[in-house]
This record gives sequence, C-alpha cells and structure tokens, in this order.
Amino acid sequence: MLIPLLTTFHSQAQVKTGAERTDLYASALRGKSMAIVANGASMMFGSNVVDALLSMGCNVKIIFSPEHGFRQFSEAGQGIENFSDPVTGIPVISLYGNKKKPSAEDLRGIEAMVFDLQDVGVRFFTYISTLTYVMEACAENRIPLIVLDRPNPNGFYIDGPVLEPGFASYTGMHPVPIVYGMTIGEYAQMVNGEGWLTNGMKCDLRVVPLENYTHQTLYELPVKPSPNLTNMNAVYLYPSICLFEGTVVSPGRGTDHPFEMYGHPELFSGSYSFTPRSIPSMSLHPPFEGKQCWGFAFLGWTAAYPEKMGKIQLSWLIDAFAELGSKKEFFTEYFDKLAGNSSLREQILKGVNVEDIRDSWEPALQKFQVTRAKYLLYE
Repeated sequence: MLIPLLTTFHSQAQVKTGAERTDLYASALRGKSMAIVANGASMMFGSNVVDALLSMGCNVKIIFSPEHGFRQFSEAGQGIENFSDPVTGIPVISLYGNKKKPSAEDLRGIEAMVFDLQDVGVRFFTYISTLTYVMEACAENRIPLIVLDRPNPNGFYIDGPVLEPGFASYTGMHPVPIVYGMTIGEYAQMVNGEGWLTNGMKCDLRVVPLENYTHQTLYELPVKPSPNLTNMNAVYLYPSICLFEGTVVSPGRGTDHPFEMYGHPELFSGSYSFTPRSIPSMSLHPPFEGKQCWGFAFLGWTAAYPEKMGKIQLSWLIDAFAELGSKKEFFTEYFDKLAGNSSLREQILKGVNVEDIRDSWEPALQKFQVTRAKYLLYE
C-alpha cells in the first residue's frame, strides 16, 4: 500500500539550493585544492556551479562527471571519456566509463570534495550510486565531502518495492524503495549512518541544507536533470514508465517525449503511435528504431490528473503484459534489477492484482520509513 507523505503542496518560490547558500560553506573551501562532482544541471545564480565557485576564488582542480557527462548531456548508458573542460581548462574525469569511483591517483593533492547533482528521487536514477562511490573514495582517502543539497521533485511520497539482498547493481545499490522521498543530502546521511559504504566505512560528510524547503514542496526543476527527462511531466512519470526498460516495451526513447509514453509494434490496443528515431545527445539507435509502435501517451498527464501524482502506476505494466506476454518473452533480465526483486515479475506472471502487489510492499516500506526518519533534514 502507498505510504503518502503529502497533504498540500507548498510553493517553491523561496527555495534556496545548498549551492546558493555560499555563506554556509565558502569558508570551508577557501585556500584548499578541491574537486567537484557536477553536471549541466548543477546551476547556481544562473551559472554552472564550477564557474560560480571559480568566480568566488575557489581552487577547483578536478571535475568529476556522472552519467550523461558534465556540461552537455550524452545519452543514457553511453560511456563518458575524460577530457579538459573547454570553458575552464580543468580536467574532467568520468565516473561513467571505465570506472565509477575516483581513484587515489585522481584525488592526489585534493583537500576537499564538493558534490552537487540534481537527483529525481528514484532508485534507478544513477546519481545516488555515483554519490555512494564518491563517499567511499573520500572515506578511503580521508577527504572531507560537502554535499550541496537540492530539492527532490519526487520527494513528497514513498512507493514501490524495497530492494532485496542479491539484487543490488549500479541501478540500485541500497535497500530503499523505488521512490524514497529524500533529498540527495538526506540520502548521503543515510548511506553514512547505516554503514552502507564498503566495510562500514564512514565519510567525513557535511550537507549544506536547502532553505525554505519541505517534503511537501512541489519543486519544478529549472534545468532538466538528464537528457531524457525533458520536463516535469516526465520526471513525475519516470518511476512508473522506466519499469518498461526491463521489458520488450519501449518507454518512448527516440521520441521528443521519452518517459511520457510507452508502446510496441504489436500493442494494437494502443490509441497512440510513435516511431522511434536516433536523436543525438538523447537516444542513439533506440529500441524499434524506424518501426511504428502502438501504445499510450501521457503528455500533460500530471497536470490533468494531479490526484494521481505520488503513486507508481502499475496497471500500465500489467495491461501491457496481458496483451504481449503470451506472444513474446515480455520481461528481460534487467527487469529484476529495476524492481529490486524477482517478486514483482513473478506476481505479474501469476496475474496478481495491483492492490495485492501493493500490500506485499508494505512491511518493507514501513521498516524503511523508520530508517528514513533518522536522516531527514526537512519537515
């Protein structure tokens, strides 16, 4: 059963990000050689956080980039190479290529690390995995880490199965539900406090908190957080439609509205059609490229049905399986990693209804709520 955290949305008008609260962390960076994890959505005062910190006199020596790159986005899953930032000349080291974790050599001479990525609050969005590896590297090399907190646009609810032992991967490292209702700063505190780093290591962690934010704040992202989450409707639908990535059904990659639709060439009950194509910096050679897919589109869905926000829409997945499951191998090996267990796939195969599937999640969700509560920074 869904655990609601939301009664009334609050305005985002006065929210101040951690990056913008320079009075809380600038002195800790003054005179130190520092590294930073950032990307194109790491904005403060209209500039990229790296440019802003340099203008403040900070000594930025290394930039680490997550999945999708630093200033300009690359498509999901595409490895990122090391390069020199053409704007500043600072070396950019990829944490989504040959390695996911900064090495001791990368961190030689670094006295402080800053982390500033815009998360969307969904377990299989890889920035929290990048965060974990950076925390581990900082712990191993005795480098203090400052996380500049940012609002979670899906931070107003908790939903989905909690990841079970044996299903951990880069798209889900920790025993949390698909939607976990925490900012990335709160999540960092949980990783540290629960001993989820290798060998129970602890990172010297400091979170620069948001101002005027609660978990009831409906926060509209000023910059898209990744290339295929192009608007807030996609951000809200992502926890539901991304599950199709582990099936034969397309989640709309290769269209102008990924994660706002789903379809398949044989989903003839669909009322909407689309033909995936290669789109530079978004989707190269997406599934069913050049083939007409039939399915359903949800453009403007969350604006039209705000009462349905804050809940994973399992019925779409179940309905697609009901039509396609007998014709093809519907689920891929990736599905269990996205779900965080094998139970969801098995339940759908057996025809378990939505309500009973949700009921099966509740004991683990209740336990997670207790863990989560220890690390919250906001109402």
